[in-house]
Amino acid sequence: MRQATVTRATKETEITVWLDLDGTGQYEVSTGIGFLDHMLEQVSRHSLMDLRVHAKGDTHIDFHHTTEDTGLAIGQAVTQALGDRKGIQRYGSALIPMDEALTQVAVDLSNRPYLIWKVDFSRDKLGDMDTELFKEWFQAFSQTAGVTLHVANHYGENNHHIVESCYKALARALRQAWEIDPRKADAVPSTKGVLGGTL
Repeated sequence: MRQATVTRATKETEITVWLDLDGTGQYEVSTGIGFLDHMLEQVSRHSLMDLRVHAKGDTHIDFHHTTEDTGLAIGQAVTQALGDRKGIQRYGSALIPMDEALTQVAVDLSNRPYLIWKVDFSRDKLGDMDTELFKEWFQAFSQTAGVTLHVANHYGENNHHIVESCYKALARALRQAWEIDPRKADAVPSTKGVLGGTL
């Protein structure tokens, strides 16, 4: 059972995450930030990961801490659920359109966190959420999930479509990467015999 529960509590946020990598895309998400909830629901549905996220944060100040810490907590839960990462496909990629927007995401569950973010927005906010916070979420997630993560929006005009295509592409790429390869179910997908560390 590739499941995990993570609780993160600081002076800024209190977050509980439960997930099952081998789920059916069921979700229950409440962060206090409506747009972030919508994006996390997309990740669950399109990766088929069952996901429960309950967060309370200092949103009366701004959404930064809750957004970043939610990414950290979900990434940490993914790491716990993956365990030694034996048998996983390791790599995944997706090219996802949403109307006029097209975004590509490639992931390597290498246990070497790294983010390349090639996404620009023409507006500072989507609803009440600062668009700069989406990079912060992806950065936080990549760090604790131990994933090399490349996100590139090729084109798009509607900022909602651009960011939603980023999250949907992430979901599809992760679904590929953490699937078990039945031919190598007991092997770490690396010639080194372990994942992580330096190149």
